[in-house]
Amino acid sequence: MVLNGRKHPYLKGVITVAIAFFVLMLGLTLHRYFTFYASYDQGIFNQVFWNSIHGRFFQSSLSSQLSTNVVHNGEVPSVFYHRLGQHFTPALLLWIPLYSLFPSPTTLTVLQVTLVTAAGLVLYSLARQYLQPRLAALITFSFYGANAIIGPTLSNFHDICQIPLFTFGLFLAMEKRRWWLFGLLAVLILAVREDGGVSLFGVGFYMIASRRFPRIGLGVCVLAFGYMLVLTNLIMPIFSADISQRFMIERFGQYADGTEASTVDIIWGMVKNPWRLFVELLTPVDGTITYFLAHWLPFAFVPAFSPSAWAIAGFPLLKLLLGQGQSVLAINIRYAMTVVPGLCYGTILWWAAGRQNLIDAPVRDLIARGLVSLRDFFSYPIFRGVQVIIGNVANWWEKKPKLLKLSMQRFWVICICLSLVFTFTSNPNRTLSFLVPDSIRPLVYLPINVQWKHAGSIRSLLDRIPADRSVAATTYIVPHLSGRREIIRFPALQFRNDRREVVSVDYAIADLWQLKNYQVAFKTDCQILQDSVQTIDKIFGNRLYGIIGFEDGVILMQKATQSNPDAVSAWQIFRQEITPILNKPKC
Repeated sequence: MVLNGRKHPYLKGVITVAIAFFVLMLGLTLHRYFTFYASYDQGIFNQVFWNSIHGRFFQSSLSSQLSTNVVHNGEVPSVFYHRLGQHFTPALLLWIPLYSLFPSPTTLTVLQVTLVTAAGLVLYSLARQYLQPRLAALITFSFYGANAIIGPTLSNFHDICQIPLFTFGLFLAMEKRRWWLFGLLAVLILAVREDGGVSLFGVGFYMIASRRFPRIGLGVCVLAFGYMLVLTNLIMPIFSADISQRFMIERFGQYADGTEASTVDIIWGMVKNPWRLFVELLTPVDGTITYFLAHWLPFAFVPAFSPSAWAIAGFPLLKLLLGQGQSVLAINIRYAMTVVPGLCYGTILWWAAGRQNLIDAPVRDLIARGLVSLRDFFSYPIFRGVQVIIGNVANWWEKKPKLLKLSMQRFWVICICLSLVFTFTSNPNRTLSFLVPDSIRPLVYLPINVQWKHAGSIRSLLDRIPADRSVAATTYIVPHLSGRREIIRFPALQFRNDRREVVSVDYAIADLWQLKNYQVAFKTDCQILQDSVQTIDKIFGNRLYGIIGFEDGVILMQKATQSNPDAVSAWQIFRQEITPILNKPKC
């Protein structure tokens, strides 16, 4: 193969790996969707796209159900709620033409896998600006083998899947001095979502710190920071109060004094409480260390020694480390994907700094070089103590000549393989539940034939729900019904329609079988099962809804309709089976 007039032997391998990645990720995510393991966010984004192609841009009753008005104030969801108050995501408009041709949740799945796969190919082109083909290929393989890439790709569709492609394109435009393209991609990164400015700020900081493009870098930093402040304090509150009353408090409430806070309040709270800031940065210690190791592993730990990687990826990392909640340090969740572009570019620059000939050298030589470069990075007087510590470690390392004689390339391949093993055995986003148990103690495992049989039962009931009628559905059924105006999550039954009237849904469908199987290991599923059955008993007992279908633990109900005797009988048998679960005093 030929690229730029030169023979390029590793390009074929990169394309082969990219195709394998695409096929495997697409196959697994489609299997996840069709076996009803895709969950609420897939439904939210599908409804946003569906409403948008019908002229109701960024509206979603499913997003409304997560709004502060519903969660905190007890209001009913609204079909005209604008999601831009929760997450400002105008970049999604790029894909509206594609979705209008194929309006389906699976279109978003294909789009996500395609964007991530394409990002790897752009990364290879970026790496070739500095590195020999072998090193460029290894970095690309590291990207495709990274837990922080595979995990989020095997999840529901999310807006952050655009970040790697846009960011790698931004770096490539910078290297080629194509500033019009650089500016366009910078705007697109900001348009991905309201915190896209954090990633862009890291790029600007690198441009200043490296002294390559200090003026442009300063402009990028001002643009990114100013955009986030204006957007979160002036524009997003126009749509709803979610950014200040819910998301800032849930993620950074430890820096706020009340129940509501803007981004300015949070930043000021961090400045006023440096000790709390320091504690949040390091804790939980084990979780933080594990998170860093998971990010570094597929790149053979090179980003740990790369000043450029720290400069660029440091800001997305800082946003995660300073937040609270279980998701911030979860390597399989979408937020982890924002860190990867900086690690990749930092790895490229580290190898480009006169180290390419060391790819066949022992690992210990690379670590020695890395410690020296890291020590030099902290050469400013304010970091004198850090520099001394790293220098002492480097001196100790030099006295251990027998350590890690394995060649760097072999070590790198081993790291990529380990990353793949750790990723797939963690069953990211329950995508591999047909292979990997969802829980070991107690054992929760549903084989593939059971999953598909149950999926068939659900689909037979879904076919009975008209496409133009309102519906309430449990979490894993929501995506399959989300291409409509009026849908909410069961056990809620009421919503506010376009006439501003509070009405009840026409249909309700609940997968109690899945909740029954998973409640033994997951307390949330147990609570949802109890709440769902309580709601069914109430609306069935009051004859508000009739039971018109029941198959394999899945119940279908219709408002103001006579019940089907066979369906009622099947429901009563199932309800008797789960009585011990319903009688649990506490899940």
